[in-house]
Amino acid sequence: MSWLWAIIVGFVLGLIAKAILPGKQQIPLWLTTVFGILGSVLGNAVATWIGVNDTKGIDWTRHLLQLLGAVAVVGVGDMLWMSLKGKRA
Repeated sequence: MSWLWAIIVGFVLGLIAKAILPGKQQIPLWLTTVFGILGSVLGNAVATWIGVNDTKGIDWTRHLLQLLGAVAVVGVGDMLWMSLKGKRA
């Protein structure tokens, strides 16, 4: 069940990241989900590193770091995807 949640969270974070980033991202939906998962993992790693990964109640800081990670990964991933496809922005 944890893989299903990872996919759902990655999908949602990827879509939110695409909405936050300016312009139109050209990455397909499946890659948006993968980048959202990677951003979530990156955000969790940073949250663990700074010691806010598990607090009492809702972990707002961890969730914010996951979103920031997804924005970063989607932004960089879109640039890489476009360079691989030969359509530079």
